[in-house]
Amino acid sequence: MAQPYKGPYRKLIIAFDVGTTFSGIAYSLLDPGEVPQVHGVTRFPGQENAAGDSKIPSILYYNLDGSVRAVGAEAALPHLALDAEDEGLLFVEWFKLHLRPSALASEDAIRARVPPLPPNKSVVDVFADFLRYLFACARRYITESHGNGESLWKSVENSIEFVLTHPNGWEGNQQAKMRRAAIMAGLVPDTATGHSRVHFVSEGEASLHFCVRSGLATETVQNGKTVMIVDAGGGTVDLSTYTFTTISPMSVEEVVAPDCIPGIMQGSTTVNVRARNFLQAKLARSTYRNDEDIRTMMDAFEKSAKPIFKDAGESAYIKFGSMGCNDPAVGIRRGQLILAGSDVASFFRPAVCAIVDAVEKQSKAITAAGALTTVFLVGGFAASPWLYSQLKDALCASSLNVARPDRHTSKAVAEGAILHYLEQWVSVRVTRITYGVECITEYIPFDAEHVKRRDSVFSGPSGGQVLPHRFSVILPKGKRIQENEEFSYKYFCEAREASTLNSISVEITCYRGKSTAPSWTDSEPEMFSTLCTVHADTSRVGKAKQKGKKGIYYELKYKVVLLCGPTELKAQISWVENVSG
Repeated sequence: MAQPYKGPYRKLIIAFDVGTTFSGIAYSLLDPGEVPQVHGVTRFPGQENAAGDSKIPSILYYNLDGSVRAVGAEAALPHLALDAEDEGLLFVEWFKLHLRPSALASEDAIRARVPPLPPNKSVVDVFADFLRYLFACARRYITESHGNGESLWKSVENSIEFVLTHPNGWEGNQQAKMRRAAIMAGLVPDTATGHSRVHFVSEGEASLHFCVRSGLATETVQNGKTVMIVDAGGGTVDLSTYTFTTISPMSVEEVVAPDCIPGIMQGSTTVNVRARNFLQAKLARSTYRNDEDIRTMMDAFEKSAKPIFKDAGESAYIKFGSMGCNDPAVGIRRGQLILAGSDVASFFRPAVCAIVDAVEKQSKAITAAGALTTVFLVGGFAASPWLYSQLKDALCASSLNVARPDRHTSKAVAEGAILHYLEQWVSVRVTRITYGVECITEYIPFDAEHVKRRDSVFSGPSGGQVLPHRFSVILPKGKRIQENEEFSYKYFCEAREASTLNSISVEITCYRGKSTAPSWTDSEPEMFSTLCTVHADTSRVGKAKQKGKKGIYYELKYKVVLLCGPTELKAQISWVENVSG
């Protein structure tokens, strides 16, 4: 049961779910003593004829000078295509995928599918332009939908809290870029207080909150029950598995490291990619093989044929031209292209197989045998009756029941993000990757791993023989972590002059490989990447004066600390001040 808001003054929370193909907005107005209500923005410019729709296309048009011409539903209006052709406007879609972590499987294949960004535009620039537009849409909707809307807005506009959602596979680097985009978009000022008003939540965790609060999970919300959330969107499919440890008060624990499968990109966009490739091959010798006709066919496929496809034994129809358009050799009659149901099913098949494999893999990783019985399917792709039926049939063999919301699967993440901000049930999470620091280590001549790196040995300030590329693990993959839990490790550095140690910097490094005990960054260099760099003013830290083989040197001791926040990992350097050596 939702609790009344206990804050001292009115507050507005806005959540932006920027999806690969579609995006949504939700908000909640918090009044002291009142139980918060979650609302979706269901009216957007250019989409007035579809009032009640809770999402808009994640697309933009740019003018040649780099300024924004149109965004969202307004960019999908028919006249924009003509303007684009006449004026050379630059069309942008799937921009979210440019923000993905680069260290993914099949990275080259993903890059080949993702349309490029306009010249001189970074993904942060585009993300900022899109967030600015979403913010304007939210403001307009809220002021028009509430009594005294303008005065209401003015009372909260300088303290709005924002929640941004992202795929399970995104990390600190992606969150930092999203926060930068929020600042560029004018959502918050570039100050410590402004930064603190931008919050993050994984799409999987947001979907969990939506499923529970919408009543979808009523039968499974019991002590000890485990559920899996499969958020199937446009570009990615996220999997998260949770156990309800207590119901009153609600407490949830993540039991397996969350998974994200953008590496094989099996969201709904890949169905379109395979459909387009099929049409281009099928119509290679037809009069209707030109780009314009295929574009029209794909638009019809996306809007009508794909969403209702449910039977591989029935033909699918794509309307694209006038009654006079005929080419019997390729199945075109009276302006319609007829596709065999088996062909349409083949467009979905790789996505279905990838999702089933991922679900079964995560299910096997659960230590409590038989604890998982239900999979909740949410996200825009979940609306597909064919995807739902295929997953339901395939997972039935593993004794897993598949359920999904009756409607509005696309708004699960945005509304769930608001609920997450308000309630935050998840108290334990499981790390997806290993975090640590690359450092040097004392050379041990009888250690085989050291011996094979002996060509890299060098002498440190103390005169001792050391090796580079040692990986020091601070937080391992698969570790169950409590909210606000700290993990730290002690380090030291040496210098011939004490003043050299008046400032230090440490790179927090991620390891994404399969090893359970990664020890050297030169073993699998492609599996290591820098998460962030922490800088510290250590001028007041005591430097211990030492005598080594080369004479006097100084040693500085410090700790690297990782702080596990609700949805963000923070890094710090700690030390003891004003202690002389």
